[in-house]
Amino acid sequence: MSRASPTPPDSTPPGATYSDLSASDVSAVNPYLSSWIESDPSDEGVVLRGRFHVLAMLCASAAIAYIQRAGLSVPAVEISKGLGFADLASGMGAIQSAWYFAYAMMQIPAGWLADRLGSRTALAIFSVAWSLATLLSAFATGFYSLLVLWSLMGASQAGAFPCAAKALGRIFPNTERARATGMLAAGMTIGGAIAPVLAAVFLEWLSPWAELSLGVARWRLLLAAYAIPGILWTLLFLWVIPLSKLPRHEAGEVGTLKSQPVRSVDWLRMLRDVPMGLLCAQQFFRAAGMVFFMTWFPAFLQKTRDVTLLGSGVLTTVAGIGAVIGSLTGGFFSDWLLKKTGNPRLSRQGIAVLGMGCCSLLIVLSFFVRDVNQSIALITLGAFCATFGGVSGYTVAISYGGRNVATVFSTMNMFGNIGAALFPLTAGWLVALTGNWNLILFFFAAVIAIDAVCWAFLNPQGTLFGDDDGRS
Repeated sequence: MSRASPTPPDSTPPGATYSDLSASDVSAVNPYLSSWIESDPSDEGVVLRGRFHVLAMLCASAAIAYIQRAGLSVPAVEISKGLGFADLASGMGAIQSAWYFAYAMMQIPAGWLADRLGSRTALAIFSVAWSLATLLSAFATGFYSLLVLWSLMGASQAGAFPCAAKALGRIFPNTERARATGMLAAGMTIGGAIAPVLAAVFLEWLSPWAELSLGVARWRLLLAAYAIPGILWTLLFLWVIPLSKLPRHEAGEVGTLKSQPVRSVDWLRMLRDVPMGLLCAQQFFRAAGMVFFMTWFPAFLQKTRDVTLLGSGVLTTVAGIGAVIGSLTGGFFSDWLLKKTGNPRLSRQGIAVLGMGCCSLLIVLSFFVRDVNQSIALITLGAFCATFGGVSGYTVAISYGGRNVATVFSTMNMFGNIGAALFPLTAGWLVALTGNWNLILFFFAAVIAIDAVCWAFLNPQGTLFGDDDGRS
């Protein structure tokens, strides 16, 4: 990258230039940072000016990824019957869990690859791979073939969010990072929110003629259609986001031109670090709980509230809308609180404890409300609270990762997806054992309550590997 840099305004220290200052220093001495960035002709100025273009594309990718990964939830009953599963709960539970296990196991390799190839190249590769795997899943002939193909899709999606976290940590300063990660999380939850109703509407639209005219089960056509957006997104991403906006070596300081090499990872230090352990634990329980909406929630509504397939998709989307609003407002509120108080523990961990605690309480209360709409309202408010505080997970991981953001983030995310893999499997086992679908709701509430406890004890200082790169 070019070393040329404009001279800062008079409020900077004598003799200092833009490339001498970290992002936090710039924010402290220069209230006109945005106009300064706009006038910066350097390569770093291009990166900073293009950060919202990158964020928009990352949000779109997150939405597409979540739509694709939810492709089995609404037609779960039809898939089970069509492929001759012995039991719906155990069969689909195993397939959903296999997706998350594959996703979890590929997190660290995907993060390592993102740190070395850069977010742009790695994300394009992953997007094409998971879209092709989604397409192949439409051709499954039985339980084991669907298990393998869906697991392959999960493994391919593993690199999506380590790449996104690495990019956001590079192009957004600390005081804007929560809102950026909140918008990314909103992209995920938008995808998760519209996926059930999108699938339900698409399946209903196909009903009159899918099998009669084409001789193909409608769920197969759904998966084939879901593969298209990821391919189109990749082509658009490579065109709209050139290397100048998201360079390969993106581990340097935000707001400087000094690109720093990625340091080798001290795995033993990571293993022994208590804050890192708690960061992984909160992600384990948070992801385990929130995957409820992506897996069993439509079936739960059909079994406990006697709603139709289309109705379950619509109501799941309503809960998802609450999660979207929570992600957006939580990110902006967290950054506002950080600027107002200067207290990262209050603005990051504090809102996480509050959000998770309120979510757990609201979910339990929803069980005692007999009216479907009122119960869904409480669940929707609970989803809002969970994502309102949940943005802190990504924000803290990016800050704590230093120059190895993708590796640290992917390690945390690996544990999160182990939890996400265990939830549908355990929930399916509980239902198969007891025949009581309401147990899933209480299981979800308990998992989220434990997550709040993890956040109460989590208080990382600096970065994991002690690298001072101007991120924190």
